[in-house]
Parts: sequence; C-alpha cells; structure tokens
Amino acid sequence: MKKALLYFALGTVVSFLINYFFYSSESIGLDLYYAIAFGFAWGMAYYLDTPNFTLPQKLGLSFLGMAILVVLGAFMFTLELAIPSILKFSTVFVAYYLIASFRASKTLRR
Repeated sequence: MKKALLYFALGTVVSFLINYFFYSSESIGLDLYYAIAFGFAWGMAYYLDTPNFTLPQKLGLSFLGMAILVVLGAFMFTLELAIPSILKFSTVFVAYYLIASFRASKTLRR
C-alpha cells in the first residue's frame, strides 16, 4: 500500500509539472485535477497488480475509479472537462499492464 501511495504521489507531481509548464490549461485547479487523475491511475494500477485480485475485480475497480473521477470532475468543473481525466486514467492502466506483459512474471511488482 505504501508503494501504491508513492506511485500516486510521484505520478501526480510529475503530471502536474508537465501540464502546468508545457500545456498551460485554463486553470491551475484543472491542471491539479488532471494530475491527480494521472497519479490515481498509477497508484491504483500498482495496487491492483497482484494475484489477490481477479481480472474481473481489477476491471470493476478500475471502472469504479473512473466513475469517481467523472463524478468529482463534473461536480468541480463540467462534464466536458471531466472526460479527459478518464482518458488519462485508462491510458495509464493500459500502459502499466502493457509494460507488465513484457516481463516474465507479468507483473511490475517484482
């Protein structure tokens, strides 16, 4: 769990810095929201990367994470601004498990 929180923190900080300095969106709050979505995805992907979770559980929890992001984003901003957080979240999940698939153990935890 500690390492998953570390992935969340590092993903959030790196994403925020990239968004803030290179993309310059509409507001710093939106940059922070997208960064949290990115970090949340890395932390959750790492946390779920264990044999303790079945594939349907991983899929269900990732969809739950996306739903939480959309609801919070739609509440804080608008639905149109919340949708890119889903794209960031799902891209990170695909990237994480794609990288893990190249390893013999099929996990990034080892």
